[in-house]
Formats: sequence, C-alpha cells, structure tokens
Amino acid sequence: MGSFFSTLLNPGPAAAGEEEGSAVVAVHSKESWNEHWTAHKNTNKLLVIDFSATWCGPCRFIEPTFKALAAKFTEASFVKIDVDELSEVSQQWRVQAMPTFVLVKGGKEVARIVGAKESELQGKVAQFIA
Repeated sequence: MGSFFSTLLNPGPAAAGEEEGSAVVAVHSKESWNEHWTAHKNTNKLLVIDFSATWCGPCRFIEPTFKALAAKFTEASFVKIDVDELSEVSQQWRVQAMPTFVLVKGGKEVARIVGAKESELQGKVAQFIA
C-alpha cells in the first residue's frame, strides 16, 4: 500500500491507473478515489480533477490540453473522473456540467472551471502550482 501512495504523490511513467502515454490518472472506482483523495488532502500539492464523460464533445476537445498540462506541470497531480462511472464522487463535488475542472490544495477547492476553457484552465493551473 505504501508504494501506491508514493506513486500517487510522485507519479512516474508507470503510475497505476495512468492513461496510456499520459501523466493523467484515470480513477475508475470509489475506493481508488478515496485512496487518491486521502493521499492528497493533507498536502499542499495541487490536485487538478477533470470531471468529464465519454459522450461529451467539449470534454474530448479539451482532453489534449489537460494531458499537456499534466506533462508540463509534473509537480501537480491530474486526475480524470467519468461522471457516469463515479456519479457519487461527481455529486460530492457538485458537478453539474461537463467538463468541470476542480483545483484543490490542502484538501480545499481553490478554483473551478466549468466548460472547455483552455486558457482559463492553463492560467489557473499555473497560478496555483506554486
């Protein structure tokens, strides 16, 4: 279990749940989300959560930008959650539209971007990375 948490805090190229060729961690179960959240909530490391859906056109549009940000800002963690797959987690974060990006530091939401707003997402990640 310890290696799981160290992988979450310092993801390498073979992080569990990592999307192919990406630093984005795809979370597919409530248990996996709970473990990821537990590992992050008491740190000052930026966590960027992408709430999306496979059927969502704007979600597919902004996905390359999200992956590029994850590759550029390796000191942050980038997580993707499918709202249909993990509706309970989506409801917990009050997600009402896709895509919704929630930026979290120290267990608290610091920013939220609703919609496929590339420049706003890039700006907020850069702002809160420090």
